[in-house]
This record gives sequence, structure tokens and C-alpha cells, in this order.
Amino acid sequence: MTSDAQNKRTLLVAILTLIGIGLLVAIFYSSVWWVSLTAPNYPKESFPQGVRIEFHVNGVFNGCTLQKKAEIQEEEALDCVHEMDTINHYVGMYPIAAGAPIERAFGQFLLTFLAIMLLGFICTKPKIRLAIMGVGFAGLAGWMYLTLFTDNGIAFENKGYIESLVTALDQNAKENAEDEVEIGGIAGALKQSLEESGVEVVLPSQLEKQKRARPSDKAGLIRQLRETYEVDREKSGGRMAPWNGSLLQVMTWHYDKTLGRYFNNRSEIEPMVAKLRTATVAVFWALMAAMLLLLWGARRNGGLLYWLLVLVPMALPVFFVIDYSAWLWWYGHTLNDMGAFTVKPFMPTVFGNGKVAQFTTHSYPDGGFGLMMVFSLLLAVAALIRRKQFKGDSRSS
Repeated sequence: MTSDAQNKRTLLVAILTLIGIGLLVAIFYSSVWWVSLTAPNYPKESFPQGVRIEFHVNGVFNGCTLQKKAEIQEEEALDCVHEMDTINHYVGMYPIAAGAPIERAFGQFLLTFLAIMLLGFICTKPKIRLAIMGVGFAGLAGWMYLTLFTDNGIAFENKGYIESLVTALDQNAKENAEDEVEIGGIAGALKQSLEESGVEVVLPSQLEKQKRARPSDKAGLIRQLRETYEVDREKSGGRMAPWNGSLLQVMTWHYDKTLGRYFNNRSEIEPMVAKLRTATVAVFWALMAAMLLLLWGARRNGGLLYWLLVLVPMALPVFFVIDYSAWLWWYGHTLNDMGAFTVKPFMPTVFGNGKVAQFTTHSYPDGGFGLMMVFSLLLAVAALIRRKQFKGDSRSS
């Protein structure tokens, strides 16, 4: 085979793989899967898609939108993550934020890991491949270490992940908040009269609520996490360690707090939190070991370790479905005895429609999963071209 033909194949593999890396970025910011609950007490006028939540790589987010209709008066969209948590806890299910804590925290690292593998796959010269992957993995290892173990490491996390943590804590705050005071008598009549004449009236309680409103910047979100942590530490009588802001500290504390939102049984929660801490550190070191193994395999073209550079990223949709299914199984088989109703362990619907009591469940892939499928297809084509290229090189040598 001529060198021009081989160069064209090298270029084509590079283009397809670089497009795939771009898709990884889009996948990170997209909803990969969605789930909704529909029931007679959630009318379609207010809930066109039911109580809907959306699964992203870095968290679970509200899928309900603000309904702007004459017969519906809403100032903000219903928090359907909170609504679904409320429904689920009656049968003893833990809050949604308790699921996949490591996957969500490591999401940015895992996709970066895949991107570095693909950059290595593009290269046909082992020395260049080794250099690119070595620099990339060294940077990723440092990023992970700083985020997980150093003071204020949470600042190296993405904003979406931090916002999902704060949202889950807001649910706790809402459940413990005092009811807003209704103003009556002469003051109430005056307030109503002013509002009817077009004058906006803001009560002191509303001003305080605005002050406590969730910040929009990452630094403000971290500050809110720290303030909540300090309150919990004061309540614990100093049993909690001082705030250092590492991801490991924040995620284990948040996991503890999430598990105890409805069922604060310390004898069950504390072992689960200890397992999370151990598993998080183990995943960190497993990724470090995987980097070294792949660098060893990058020394030459061909071989299993080389082809893993493309085969592992190609299997991303499969990994997602397996992980998603495993966590659904965990939710349905880790039911707390403190739930209002006792039900037998069950497997929630992974794909399609299901029925639980008066609720119909809907679980389907979203746009992000479609991007994953396109990503896999592009890599499959790139892998086939590279395989033919290597065969051509071996014949000409």
C-alpha cells in the first residue's frame, strides 16, 4: 500500500477520533437518561411529562419546567428531584442523591481519562503516543489528587456537580423551614391595596429569604456548602473534623447527610459512609494503576493494551447502561425499614414503562445517550480503518 493511502487513513482516523473527543464534551453537559412518574394526582396541565428527573454524568437534575399558562400560577418550576424523593421515601427508598456518588464525583476525570486514551490511539508513532499520554495522565493524576485530598479541593470540581450537592441540601432546608407568615389585619389590607395599585411590597421575611437564595457562581455554592457543614459540625459537638473542603470530605459528609434525610438510622448509615470513603480512595488508586498499564502498552503498535485505547471508550454506552441498571437495582433492594409502607424488594424499570401502585414509571434514553451511540459508531469506524492500516503496514514491510 502506498504511503499516500496510509497517510490518508491516518488523517481519517485522527478526524473521526477528534470528533469523538468533542462529543465527550457534549455528553458531559447533556442529559443522558430521563425518568418520570405519572399519576392521576399529577395532571398533564401542570406536569406534561409527569414528575421528571434527568441523569447527567455529573449529577441528577430537575426535568420539570415552569408552566406558563393562564390557569397555572407558578413563580418557579417544581423541583421534581425533591418531589420524586418524597414519593419514593414512603416505600423506604433512599434519596436520589445517594446513588452513584463516586461516578458523579469522578465524572469529569473519567471522561478526561477516555479523551487521553483516544489521543494516544490517534498516534501511530509509539514515542509520540507515549509522550502525549504521559503528559496527559500526569496532569489528570495531579488534578484528581488536588481535588480529592487537598484543602479546598472541591473548587477543582465542575459547577454542575457542586450545584447538584447544594440542591440536595436545599431540600433538607425546605423540609425544616418554618411556614411563611401570613400578614393580616390593617397591615395585610394595606399590603393588598398597594399591590393592587401596582406597588411591589416586600416583607422582611421575603428579604431574608432572598438573602438565603442559592448563589449562581461556583465560589458562592462552595461557600454555601461550607456554611451548612459548619452548622452540622456545631450540632455534632465537634465530633466532625474541621472543614478542609477536599472532595473526599465533602462527598462523604454529603452522602451521610443524604442517607439520613428521611431515615437517620446511624447504625446503618455509618458503615455505608465508611464503605464510600474506602471505595473512593480505591477508585483513585485503580485509575492510577490503569494509567501506568496503558503507558506500558503505548510503547508499541498493536496488542491488547493498544486496542484498549479505543475499545474502552467505544463501550461507553454499555458501561452507562450497566451502571445505571446496577444503581436502580440498589434502590429497589436497599429499602429502609423505616418507610411508611413495606414492600418487597423490586427492580425499577430500566427501559420503557412500568407500574408501581398508582404510579406509571417511564425510563428512556435522552439526547446524551444518543451522542454516546454516535461517539461509539465513530470510534468503531476509526478502529476498523486503523486495523486495515496496520495490516497494510505489515504487508509492505
